[in-house]
Amino acid sequence: MPTIPPERSLPSEPRPHLARRIAESFGSDPERYDRARPRYPDAMVERIVAESPGPDFLDVGIGTGIAARQFQAAGCRVLGVEVDARMAEWARQRGLEVEVAGFEAWDPAGRAFDAVVSGQTWHWVEPVAGAAKAAEALRPGGRLAVFWNVGQPPPDVAGAFSEVYRRVMPGSLASRQWTVSSDGYSALSAKAADGIREAGAFSEPEQWRFDWEQVYTRDEWLDQLPTTGGHTQLPPATLEAVLAGVGAAIDAVGGGFTMRYATVAVTAARTGAAPTPPVGP
Repeated sequence: MPTIPPERSLPSEPRPHLARRIAESFGSDPERYDRARPRYPDAMVERIVAESPGPDFLDVGIGTGIAARQFQAAGCRVLGVEVDARMAEWARQRGLEVEVAGFEAWDPAGRAFDAVVSGQTWHWVEPVAGAAKAAEALRPGGRLAVFWNVGQPPPDVAGAFSEVYRRVMPGSLASRQWTVSSDGYSALSAKAADGIREAGAFSEPEQWRFDWEQVYTRDEWLDQLPTTGGHTQLPPATLEAVLAGVGAAIDAVGGGFTMRYATVAVTAARTGAAPTPPVGP
């Protein structure tokens, strides 16, 4: 689920986990989502696996299974939890085991896991209730790791994109997204860490960072743009205007660009303490 352009378009609502309408909009085109969304660096996958006590993983917001397949390739057994039934069915058809539920209400049913992971999704989960549920599902010593791809295009490309959104969607959050610094996920990371601390069942959260790059052609960037949180619910005419403007901007810089990504993970180990019951929303 919600790469920088994707999640920079989060609603201005300070508690994005309440924006369920957006959280459940990504399954409108799961094939495109799976094809176009960036993967995660192997170094991060390997570190999470190495610092977990075993191979049984729970993937919260599994979506189409992008991260899950990477963990499977690293030798893990993965169960997914997904709020969007369309995404869950797409993942099941490709061999993944997925249960449909909002994570806060999901029932572990006595099962225990070595790691709970969540890519591009944890901001849609209530942070304290989510951490408490993860603690309920983890064995002592098991690892919670929630992560996001944070991307920054070259300054000239960011400026051109920003101008397109100002022209097509003046005053919108999307029109300001490209002026945000590359640590645009710092607030979400901090909220995740605070939720982990408040749950009272984990070691002190750590932040891991993995830097990498991906080259996009014009067509590749335009393919993934409609899958992102700021675009899934745009009126067709507005989306068409955005895609035309962004495509022209990429053509003007030679037909492609290199996105600098940082994958940021917030992670902690399950202690022996019982989780603190979550307070109301």
